Amino acid sequence: MRNLTLAATALLLMTSTAFAERYVMITHTQGTDTFWPVVEKGGRDAAAAIGADFEYNFAPSGDMADMASLIEAATATQPDGIVVSLPDVGALGPAIQAAVASGVPVITINSGADFSRSVGAIMHIGQPERLAGEAAGRRAREEGAVNGLCLNHEAFNASLVERCEGYFEGRPLNMIDVSNDVAQIEARTAAALQSNTDIDSLLAVGPHVCEAAAAAIDSVGADIHLSCFDLTPGVINLIKDGKVAYAIDQQQRLQGYLPVIFLHLYTTGGGLLPGSDVPSGPGFVDQSNAAAVEALAGVDR
Repeated sequence: MRNLTLAATALLLMTSTAFAERYVMITHTQGTDTFWPVVEKGGRDAAAAIGADFEYNFAPSGDMADMASLIEAATATQPDGIVVSLPDVGALGPAIQAAVASGVPVITINSGADFSRSVGAIMHIGQPERLAGEAAGRRAREEGAVNGLCLNHEAFNASLVERCEGYFEGRPLNMIDVSNDVAQIEARTAAALQSNTDIDSLLAVGPHVCEAAAAAIDSVGADIHLSCFDLTPGVINLIKDGKVAYAIDQQQRLQGYLPVIFLHLYTTGGGLLPGSDVPSGPGFVDQSNAAAVEALAGVDR
């Protein structure tokens, strides 16, 4: 009787494992950006909540062809769903379309909202990037900024370009590529400030860019209005110290957590799905509310 019970238990465990849902998330980080571990954590937390397996992948090279290959490799394993960022529709679109054609539902996150439906994704979760940039630009002008410069660390990323374009709404775009290397970001920002002393404001479109830009401002000794996107403990400290006017918070944990939950509902609930895309931001974090979110920066947002 004991052996029969053990056998039945083993069979139940094997069956449960064999039929566990499995979701794969692929994003465009090179592993240097502190933003993405929060997204990954959201995905893992969601998978744990529903008892699903979860895989997170990125291409350390940052190359879009390598990211497309990761999407193709994930598709070949036929997971229950794929979550993917979409910074370059030209490079990634065919791989996503192939996943959809093979029967794998896809949700895009973070970047590529305007192209999500065209590649066959069932929905997008992220921040309306141009609107977020416009909000950042309006506030900068209200706070006295006149001659701005946008620091973009991923020139290929259409969503980051949209942030910069929004910041300069109605004005000529002034944007430079600062690379994804922190030392280069600081050096290129300092050089830009030294070569054009009319610049009085900077928008950093990523948190590591923001921290490096603050260091560049200090090294040059300039009086610059600095605003940025996304939160880290370092960015929070810069806000508290008055070196960053505000940060745009897109609540990236939602970009990791919600797609796994929605894919679970979609695949197990007869196609249950929200009726529209989900905007995870934008919101402002400044000296008035930085203390309230400080403990969450770099962990859950």
